[in-house]
Amino acid sequence: MKVKVNRIFCEIGIGIVFPWMIICAQNEKEEERAESTVYRVEAFGSIAKEDNTPFWMVSNQYGILPLEAGNGYLKAGVFHSQSFGDMNRFHWSAGADFVVAAPRYKNVFVQQLYAEIGYRCLQLRIGSKEDYTSLWDRQLSSGDMVQSANARPIPEINLSIPRFTVIPLTQGWLQIKGDFAVGRSFDTKYLEHFAATNQIYIKNVLWHHKSLFLQIKDTKGEKPLSVILGARHTAQWGGTSTNPKIGKQPQSLKDFLRVMVGKEGGANASLSDQINVLGNHYGSFDLKVTYEHKDWTANLYWQHYFEDNSGLEYANVKDGLWGAQLRLSRFKWIRNILIEYFNTKNQSGTMHFINYDRPSRGGGADNYYNNGEYVTGVSYFGRALGSPLITSPEYNTDGGLTFKNNRITSYHFGAEGTLSEYIDYRILFSVMNSWGTTYHPFINNKKGVSGLLEVIYHHPKLIGWEFKGLLAADARALYGNNVGFGLSVAKRGILKRWTE
Repeated sequence: MKVKVNRIFCEIGIGIVFPWMIICAQNEKEEERAESTVYRVEAFGSIAKEDNTPFWMVSNQYGILPLEAGNGYLKAGVFHSQSFGDMNRFHWSAGADFVVAAPRYKNVFVQQLYAEIGYRCLQLRIGSKEDYTSLWDRQLSSGDMVQSANARPIPEINLSIPRFTVIPLTQGWLQIKGDFAVGRSFDTKYLEHFAATNQIYIKNVLWHHKSLFLQIKDTKGEKPLSVILGARHTAQWGGTSTNPKIGKQPQSLKDFLRVMVGKEGGANASLSDQINVLGNHYGSFDLKVTYEHKDWTANLYWQHYFEDNSGLEYANVKDGLWGAQLRLSRFKWIRNILIEYFNTKNQSGTMHFINYDRPSRGGGADNYYNNGEYVTGVSYFGRALGSPLITSPEYNTDGGLTFKNNRITSYHFGAEGTLSEYIDYRILFSVMNSWGTTYHPFINNKKGVSGLLEVIYHHPKLIGWEFKGLLAADARALYGNNVGFGLSVAKRGILKRWTE
């Protein structure tokens, strides 16, 4: 759903772009960077009892692992990083990652292909990269609601401060990071293969996203408490409809400026985009509080998701992701433990435009991750770009491209630790309850239980080798009763070091 978006999007953009050069020019502390060219090769195979791979085996894997059971892949990549110039203030990196996977509509594809150049804290990247920017734990969290590790990376041009950088005149107490990007989807062939013959959608979709994170932290390490506040905005726009009567969507520079600040479309836009905003918009406000002790670190966090003004006004405050995490430095058996609660049932109420006396309010029935014109919604190659708990369109058996299950509650648990000198483990476990969507609810709500046990073996005499075994299972109606087993072998090594 879309309604006129608050100008906070414009403020986020201004707050990110203009301070960058000043901050980087005045930041005297340079970051230590890896100076090497490395390679990584991985082979993976899995089997499952049912037609699909179990939920937590296939989710949050950057879209590499096929959903269909009895799958496997071979992945090989080379990555380079090097600094140069006065005091090594300039730095550049590049990477290429190729995958052969089956069963899949196209067995060979490029997963990552990018080049980056930076000066001090500022970085420019062109290409597709598995760049995890979320504040939540990559290995244990159920997934970020805006940008998780669930789908393949979208090729883009990205200008960023990728790591927290001290803001001048704050005595080290205030740090900033963020990004500003434009990209494009390249999943047209997949959509042609997957979509039903009568399904209308927009191909070659353009993307824009920006983020701003502020951290309040004592960089001298004397105070144990720190806070991170973040705001993110993402938009789909442009592209060409498969319906020739609709055709090409507005995508000029002027249209991009409209998208960037959340403004309604011009005369060449659809009637809906002229009334509301140009394109499909969504984002989040993020909060993370950290307390650091010499023996442990505790995190509390909250993510508030929005798709229109009703979300910006917190009419859907009951929805979001809540989490708590504890890291234990002296207890190797469970060195990291996490618990989360996820809810998307409210969606600002069940009726849209219910409050006619409040023109700024978008009503309800937000229909998360879906959009009337950008039918593929918050997905890429059929996988949710946000939380995988909102069931991806790839699970649809009728060739539909929409999210048919976005009203969900879930309790999620994650843990990792070391069993011995050579063996580590990771556990994920989720209990889910789902109701379909507001417009198409399930006749009976569907419950689901999904879990994963991952065991990693490494030996000091086998330098760079990693052996991994995975056991995953689903139960109950949401994803059916299923069990699967997977094995992977990976080798990482250094081709050349550029510094001693």
